[in-house]
Amino acid sequence: MKQILEDIRVLDFSHVWFGPYCTMMLGELGAEVIKVEPPWGEIGRLGPGPLFKNVASNFYALNINKKDIAIDLKAPEGLEIAKDLVKCSDVVVQNMVPGAMEKLGLGYDALKSLNPRIIYAALSGFGQYGPYRDYASYAVIAEAMSGHTFATGKNFNPDGPPINMAGALGDLGPAVFAAFSIVSAIRYRDKTGKGQMIDVSQLDCMASFNTCVTTEYSLFGETTAEIRKRQP
Repeated sequence: MKQILEDIRVLDFSHVWFGPYCTMMLGELGAEVIKVEPPWGEIGRLGPGPLFKNVASNFYALNINKKDIAIDLKAPEGLEIAKDLVKCSDVVVQNMVPGAMEKLGLGYDALKSLNPRIIYAALSGFGQYGPYRDYASYAVIAEAMSGHTFATGKNFNPDGPPINMAGALGDLGPAVFAAFSIVSAIRYRDKTGKGQMIDVSQLDCMASFNTCVTTEYSLFGETTAEIRKRQP
């Protein structure tokens, strides 16, 4: 059976969990995913997760169905290799701090000039614009700032402290949003011939998961925990 993304090539500059889980899902849909790592390997090889043959178990889990290439993006010849790959790719995914890819010469505007049809997904903690853009983020930060840590604690004990969510959902949840957005952009390109940039913020995505909670507060002026506490 044909897979929906089997004619799509994804160039994956991402690391740790957020980006790799997104590109893993694209690979599961049939895309050819080429993971780009520095010669010394991306940081996710070291953890989190226990080491198996000196590589973190989570790295194995999040990078199945991918090809891998080591490129020194700060070396002129390495940068040219990366640009050549962009020319023959459909999607670029990266989750560096905003501005980092631009400093390397691999920002959206630069890559669009090489491949006008490129779909460029920039994944970050707080988006490419705004007062928090320069801050790095991990799952626990996105979970806390979006209110999930507070809500998890209150669900466990209405009078207790905030509790971290299990399973790094602050990374994996936004990764699903990113994959969905990329597939939508591919569909848009099929109809118009135009690529685009996608700005995926962990905080925005995690706040979206709180849609029902924020609606309750808007309607009743109370949090879900407060409402439950006064119910018999």
